[in-house]
Amino acid sequence: MTTIDTMVEKAGLKVAAPLASFIEERALPGTGIDAADFWRGTAAIFERFAPENAALLAVRETMQARIDAWHADRAGQPVDPAAYQAFLREIGYLVAEPAPFVISPGDVDDEVARLAGPQLVVPVLNARFVLNAANARWGSLYDALYGTDAIPGTAAGKGYDAARGAKVIARAKDLLDKAVPLAAGSWADFAGGDPVLADPAQFVGRSGNGLLFRHNGLHIEVAIDRDHPIGRDDPAGIADVVLESALSTIVDLEDSIAAVDAEDKVAAYANWLGLMKGDLEASFKKGGQTMTRALEADRVFETPDGGTLTLPGRSLLFVRNVGHLMTTPAVLLADGTQAPEGILDGIVTSLIALHDLKGLGRLRNSRAGSIYIVKPKMHGPDEAAFADRLFDAIEDMLGLARHTIKLGLMDEERRTSANLAACIAVVRGRIVFVNTGFLDRTGDEMHTSMQAGAMMRKGDIKGSDWIAAYEDRNVQIALASGFSGRAQIGKGMWAAPDRMADMLAQKIGHPRSGASTAWVPSPTAATLHATHYHAVDVFARQAERAAEPVSALERLLTIPLAQGRNWSPDEIRDELENNAQGILGYVVRWIDQGVGCSKVPDIHDIGLMEDRATLRISSQHMANWLLHGVATEAEAEGALVKMAAKVDAQNEGDPLYRPMAGREGESLAFQAARALVFEGVTQPSGYTEPLLHAYRARVKQGGPG
Repeated sequence: MTTIDTMVEKAGLKVAAPLASFIEERALPGTGIDAADFWRGTAAIFERFAPENAALLAVRETMQARIDAWHADRAGQPVDPAAYQAFLREIGYLVAEPAPFVISPGDVDDEVARLAGPQLVVPVLNARFVLNAANARWGSLYDALYGTDAIPGTAAGKGYDAARGAKVIARAKDLLDKAVPLAAGSWADFAGGDPVLADPAQFVGRSGNGLLFRHNGLHIEVAIDRDHPIGRDDPAGIADVVLESALSTIVDLEDSIAAVDAEDKVAAYANWLGLMKGDLEASFKKGGQTMTRALEADRVFETPDGGTLTLPGRSLLFVRNVGHLMTTPAVLLADGTQAPEGILDGIVTSLIALHDLKGLGRLRNSRAGSIYIVKPKMHGPDEAAFADRLFDAIEDMLGLARHTIKLGLMDEERRTSANLAACIAVVRGRIVFVNTGFLDRTGDEMHTSMQAGAMMRKGDIKGSDWIAAYEDRNVQIALASGFSGRAQIGKGMWAAPDRMADMLAQKIGHPRSGASTAWVPSPTAATLHATHYHAVDVFARQAERAAEPVSALERLLTIPLAQGRNWSPDEIRDELENNAQGILGYVVRWIDQGVGCSKVPDIHDIGLMEDRATLRISSQHMANWLLHGVATEAEAEGALVKMAAKVDAQNEGDPLYRPMAGREGESLAFQAARALVFEGVTQPSGYTEPLLHAYRARVKQGGPG
């Protein structure tokens, strides 16, 4: 861990030596920024913004205390919607709607403004995963269908299963019939040569014998190779259908990683630097051989008129900074307190992105010359305005034009959802992204209304009226603010990477909603989800939805209370154990191994991609039921102990795993999980980071695991 003894003085700040060295030796060279100037500018930004950051957090706590008291005074009474809204306006939780406006970000890449397609989110600390995600711009539809349950059944035998392959080929050619129809006949009967299309303008290039088409703005490459094991048996020699898949990727420094000290932060920043310079590599063992992965080059095609068409070979990369809550021991301010981590992230990730803007690396990320930062967990327009001013200051410090730094606004906190138009309005010059996220949003829903009563069972909350209003308002308000053709409207993650048939059946609802992007858990899922953007013309759908009135605020503010429901002992036990298993399965990897996102088996042994948002909702739900007497402390403790044994069994094949069962008193992972439940009511906004960071730090300092 970083301590005062490992710090160096920089313009009145104390900076962890590894971070100072990284900045001066790796991040600054080539940018034209002098180290002394950088540290003076950084110190000035902290001096200006750290007090305001703290003041905004104090406002959160004051508002929460008043909301808690309001509900406590009305214990057992139904919530009167009019009185509730009046109270929220009185305390400043709800603000006036802004006058009509249109967002105005400039220099926005097509992947964000004018195209619709999948988006990946990847933990920055895993270089191999980061490279896989960045390279997921193009994906084999044949492989995605063959290797998942998108096609029912599994391959027979160890080699190629021709019967399964035939089903894959039929499905892919059906997509071609719909997206790139021939003037006559079907792609299933196409025998080769240049296809005659119903719309000849869809043919936009070739690479060797391969054919490139465009539909709904996305590219489809039909690979022709008669020497290929698949192509040689195809009438036209088609060996694969390659889809433009993950148009963008969010490289995550927040919920999907465990970064608690300077060592972790430097590792995260170093991978971001490798992406911006284009030289990030990862070596790993596969099939007994060492393989090295690097960023893919752009793809070059010959156009029908003999010209050249160059298409990106990689996803456009965003970087997600942390929110306003946490501080970091990597930098100490003049008064000896830890610096706000979100401010540090904004400064350092923007500095690193200069390598892309100045063309210092071998590849380019933003062709339009922008830096894309996703800002999570902001509560209301004052906090969004704070981020906007912070980005102004960072631009000035780095010599960048105003609004070079673009902002992605995550609509995942209740006060932001309730004031979404006002939040967008204060960042209208730089906003390029707004999205919904069920888990964090539900976690904040429960914490904000913790004192109002017992909440529904977790699974039932997904079907409650406020969720439908939340999803609708996000799209409706974004469209009313001029997002179509200017910025992304996003939807949340599909968490089950092994259930691609279900994803194909359900996730088409996202483009149908008018969302121009949605999160997927893997490159394979991105390729399969890309088929939805061929099935739905998102921008036509946005034009239809733009005429809708915005869903009522009253619906959004409907608290998902159980309304006096009396559950059976079995139902209560099942809910507690489901939550406890999910908490423990995630926390044990976070605390003991520093893994912030992974495929964690649920209570039914189904692998789910989980990050801190999953943890927030489960821990807040258990805390709520304890507070209102639905369950006793003994029942919650019993569920945790029982599920510790289950989680141990689920991880028995992991040589790095340290069991919890029978060691509950010494396992810091178990103690962290327990604290998240029993101290959940007092955690700021129900966030899990303060406890996770504290327990992970103890493990890194040599505490028992």
